[in-house]
Amino acid sequence: MLTTQWLVQCVLAIATTVFSHNLEYDPSANVEQPLGTGETEVGKSALYLLHMDLVNIESISGNEHHVGVFLESYLKDHNFTVERQYVGPVPRTTGLQDGEARFIDEHRRFNLLAYPGSKRQTRALLTSHIDTVPPFYGYELRKHNQIWGRGSVDAKACVATQFQALQELLSSEAISRDDVSLLFVVGEETGGDGMISVNDLNMEWETVIFGEPTELKLASGHKGILIFTVKAHGKAGHSGYPWLGANANHILIPALAALQQLELPSSMKYGNSTLNIGEIKGGVAANVIAESASAKIGIRIAGGDPEVVKEQILEAIKKVDPDNLEVEFYGGSYGPVYIDSDVEGFETIAVNYGTDIPNLKGNHKRYLYGPGNILVAHSDHEHLAAGELLTAVRGYKTLIRAALMN
Repeated sequence: MLTTQWLVQCVLAIATTVFSHNLEYDPSANVEQPLGTGETEVGKSALYLLHMDLVNIESISGNEHHVGVFLESYLKDHNFTVERQYVGPVPRTTGLQDGEARFIDEHRRFNLLAYPGSKRQTRALLTSHIDTVPPFYGYELRKHNQIWGRGSVDAKACVATQFQALQELLSSEAISRDDVSLLFVVGEETGGDGMISVNDLNMEWETVIFGEPTELKLASGHKGILIFTVKAHGKAGHSGYPWLGANANHILIPALAALQQLELPSSMKYGNSTLNIGEIKGGVAANVIAESASAKIGIRIAGGDPEVVKEQILEAIKKVDPDNLEVEFYGGSYGPVYIDSDVEGFETIAVNYGTDIPNLKGNHKRYLYGPGNILVAHSDHEHLAAGELLTAVRGYKTLIRAALMN
């Protein structure tokens, strides 16, 4: 029979090897070592290893199957009851790094609901998302214990630290096994179809703690969002005879310029609303009059009602060309989102990005917290300091205790 001491030594040996890999020695650098040598460091080792495993599994939105299977097995190994909730395919093909595309079967994407006790309905819920934006790049530990990799911040750091926080509270018997459950969802980066599906479970919680990068601060709210497409319709023809056709690109460009001049709503808390022309398509060749063109646009709404913003958009487009332009609004638009931030001991912050908070229905208190900075998320330099994971565990434990005291 294996002894506890032997197991501890093995875990620490593996973890220490992992964290020394690729860490360049710089005698002038003040590098904080994240792992020690005593039994008290086993929890840290487990946290770092879980984070590394999660980051090393590619889980671009629509392709979350493998990370879901891994996490399901991991939770079961730690005596959680785990339920899958299958979610349909993303409404598009998922582009891979080699330029190919594949359609994700709906039975390969699922949310995970996990609970450590006998009750699936708990008072509080910890939740984050397991999908990431493209492209994938794996885990790497660099100087000063900076952890790099897609999802290292957004939001696999939250997944790992939420689990660890709950485990530590359970191990110390600070909370009951029926107090808190975990929910890890797919599709947050592509419209929130995973969290929207959670509403079909018909469950209610007193408090839901959402995980996103907040610089270890409590978010007091975030901007709303409105996504839409402007389409221009022209008439194809030979570019040498432009009077015989109608160039859709020439129709679209003035429309985009008009949208950029809109006076969108603002607020003291969130500042100005911002408009981003994220994707433009049009035409087939330089010597062909473009028959069609389109632009996909996102607005981060700082104040007011999205329906008012929609009216502004439609009016601006109508003034440019009412006959050859059309606007298609996507579902899921919402105005600025209030978030509870009444737990003492945290700095607060208002953020510009969107979350799954408005996608989960209910009258629960809602908190938003997590390690890492959103300014590096979605980038080619996504990373965070290893020590932030430890701080986040302490932060989540504080939030859990506060939720159960209410």
